[in-house]
Amino acid sequence: MSSTRLFADFAAATAFLTRIPAPRPVNHAGLLADAAWAFPLVGAGIGAVCAFVFLLAQLLRLGDWPAALLAVLGGLALTGALHEDGLADTADGFFGGHDREQRLAIMRDSRHGTFGVLAIVLSVLLRVAALAEIGEAVQGGLALIAAHAASRAALPLAMRTLAPVRAEGLGAAAGRPSLPLAIAALVIGSTIALAALGPERGAMAIVLAGSALFGLGVVAQRRIGGYTGDVLGAFQQVAEIVMLLTAAAR
Repeated sequence: MSSTRLFADFAAATAFLTRIPAPRPVNHAGLLADAAWAFPLVGAGIGAVCAFVFLLAQLLRLGDWPAALLAVLGGLALTGALHEDGLADTADGFFGGHDREQRLAIMRDSRHGTFGVLAIVLSVLLRVAALAEIGEAVQGGLALIAAHAASRAALPLAMRTLAPVRAEGLGAAAGRPSLPLAIAALVIGSTIALAALGPERGAMAIVLAGSALFGLGVVAQRRIGGYTGDVLGAFQQVAEIVMLLTAAAR
């Protein structure tokens, strides 16, 4: 793979996962699937920005909870709350719809209902609480890098094993990552997590996050028959939360 292709893939992953104005090649079907290997690297970069915010807040002696909240908000600002929006839509659809068609219609609606709002609030609270519990700036920063990298490393495998439920939209437009690319993303994300959290804690976090995502995948298959872009956002959020909670466990 040439350096030009590597840069194009990384730019495509950056443009999709963040608000950074990276160049987007036009009319490239399956570009996002081709860039799947770069998801955990972009995630690690997002985590590093959050870690910097956490460290800076700690240096200013703002306290563990304000520092943790600012770190999470830093990630929200960098990503445009992309995954949180997906989590909210998924919660509304999965819990609010009575059949597949109604669930998909609810998920397509940009407005958030009760389940969606609760999902966002719980997501933010759990991540902030986990970071505040860790407290120490370096350990918290490493946990953020691990969580953001590993949670995005799982997305290509979800895109590979589940089918997009709509003929249009993100799922269909993104394409299906090849098995080698999905495995590469998992290896990169797992390596980053193990290096950041240590072999024992990192392995535990990966296993627990993987188990949670497997369960969510089963639910998605039963509820709507596959995945949408919103479901991918929910995957990322669940994995990030589990990773951070495991890093914070005593």
